[in-house]
Parts: sequence; C-alpha cells; structure tokens
Amino acid sequence: MADREADPRAKLEEMGNSIVTDIRSGKNPKFVTLARKRSNIVYDAKAGYLRLGKSKEERDFVNVAQSKRFMQTVAIASKCHKFVKENLHTTIRGLFYQLKYSLGEDVDENIFSEQSESNPLIEDLEVALDLTRENLNLNANRKGVLAGNMKVLDKFGDERIEIDCAKQGRSGWAIPSDVDNDIKFVDVKAKYAIVVEKDALWQRLNEDGFWKKENAILITPQGQAARGTRRLIRKLADQGLPVYVFTDSDAWGWYIYWTIKTGSINLAYIGDDVATPEARFIGVTMSDLDKYDFLNKLTMNASEVDLKRAQEMLNYEWIKRNREWVTELERMIKSKKKLEQDALQGPRLTFVDDYIKEKVKNRDFLP
Repeated sequence: MADREADPRAKLEEMGNSIVTDIRSGKNPKFVTLARKRSNIVYDAKAGYLRLGKSKEERDFVNVAQSKRFMQTVAIASKCHKFVKENLHTTIRGLFYQLKYSLGEDVDENIFSEQSESNPLIEDLEVALDLTRENLNLNANRKGVLAGNMKVLDKFGDERIEIDCAKQGRSGWAIPSDVDNDIKFVDVKAKYAIVVEKDALWQRLNEDGFWKKENAILITPQGQAARGTRRLIRKLADQGLPVYVFTDSDAWGWYIYWTIKTGSINLAYIGDDVATPEARFIGVTMSDLDKYDFLNKLTMNASEVDLKRAQEMLNYEWIKRNREWVTELERMIKSKKKLEQDALQGPRLTFVDDYIKEKVKNRDFLP
C-alpha cells in the first residue's frame, strides 16, 4: 500500500537530490521503478487482488533511447513538487498543459506532444516513490455518487466542511477523486454498502429511500468505477461493512464487479489500495432466469463483442478459479443472451428493492 503518512515533498526532494548527487559525482543518473507491463502483473491468490511483481525497469540519462523519458519523468516530478509546495491541485490534463512547452527557440520539440506521453510517466512516478497521484496533488476524473447514513469531514482550502450524506436529496454526494487527503468518514451507521452499476437504478433506489429502509450505503460508480470510488469502497470495507455489487448480467457488468473486487490490470500498482476482495456479487445473474420467470421475456441478444469479452474473462486466473463464475459465463456464451439490471423493473418499479433485500437476506450472491 502506498505510504499515505509519508511527506510527498520530502520524497520528491530525495529523488531530486539523488540525481544531483550522481551528476556531481560523475555518475550516470538513473530512474528506477517497477515494470508496469502485463508480464509483471501477478494475481495474489492469498490477498485476493492483482499487484505488480518484482521486475524493474530503469531509465538512464546518458542512454539515447531513454534520455527523453528520463527528462520527461524529472519534469513531471519537478512540477508535482511545485504543486505540493504551493498546496495547489490540478488534473493530469492540467499537468500536461503545464509541461507542453518547447525546449527552446532553437529546438523544434516540446517536452510533451500528447497527454498519452505524460500519463504513464505519472504512474511510473507513483510506483517509484510509493505514493499515489493524489499525494502528488494530481486529481483524476471524479465519477460516482453516494447516499447513506454517514458523514464526511472535508477540509477544503481554509474551510472544514461537514457533509451529511443522508441529506443530499436526489443528487447524492459526488465522490471526489481523492477520498484520503483531508477527508474523513465519520458516523458511518450502515449494515452494508451496495454498489449499483447504473446511475438510473441508483436514482430509482434513492427515490424509494432504499438506503434508509435497509440502513445501507448506496453507491453508483456510474459505469466502470473510477479510482476514487474504488478507494472509497475499500475504506468502507475497512470499517467492517459488507460490500455487495449489483450490475448487468453481461461481461461488461461482471467486469465492473471484478475490478472492484480484485483491482484491474491498469491499476495493479495500487491494487491493495483500490481492491475489495471481500466484495460479493448480488446480481444480476443468468441463473436468475431460473428463479424469476418474467426475466426470460426480457433478455437481450449478446453481440459478438459481448461474447468475445466473456470468453476472455474465462481465461483470467482470478475468475476461472470460481466454478460459479465459470458457469455464469459459459451459460451466457452458450445462450448468446444477456440481461440488464433494469429488467428487474419489469413487474413493477419497486421490484428491484425486493430483489436486493431477498438476495441480502438469503446471502444469495456469487463470490
């Protein structure tokens, strides 16, 4: 886990001082980080999440093939040091524009031409310094909404604001990209947290007051969960709340669940920060077709892309070790059908409430 108690400014200065010392000593300065490539991503079965292996990569300043990336990495570190020192925040897009300038009047080249150049180097810096981009005062995209019996203490600028997530009306509390620095969750009074894939279903449940009746924390990542939302789910689990995930019955919805549960390949370098192995899948499942007859009339045809994605998931080590999930995926592939969570509104709009309550009560969920 990233060292959240560490001083990012001190770590950045240590990195800079090391480079300067090497140069003054006549040594070739290097930047060393763990390799973030597929071959170095490991599923830790004991811990239950994806993490980086031990393979490393380094960039040498005097290596022609590596010197530009070395320079770019140092430029990013320098800007982040400035942001931390000034206590100012920006997005990774903002950082790109801070660094998109020419190397000089006589040099027809920018430090960065595209954001696709700077993004992976930010991640390299996170790994090398054992920090997160949020520690470096870089914000990711904000996506996700929450409602429930909990309060958030948010130190924003010179103010300290108390947010009551039970009093946010129809809109809910917008989950920020950084839920660690200057934010505390207090008075979390709920039996469990439920993550609902789609904002439309979240609104339906919020209108019904589902979270009040069931004393639950109701979250929607609004599709694939952003890192801030995944981190928030991890923190709620750390407080002892069971986490249930409710998505469509297709490869895309199921993969949303698995990224919450085991982390993702792209974020394996912070897997222990954003994965929640304790999470359980509450639905929708293909096996629900056997239990709720009306759903058989509400299935949709799976596309070739859907089927290909499902087949890919069967090859993931962390999924194929679960027989129940193999059965679900194989059934979808064989039937060429999929099912949206919205279909549970078929009998009546409030049926989805009963569906979730019954699943939780009977502990009817997939691992």
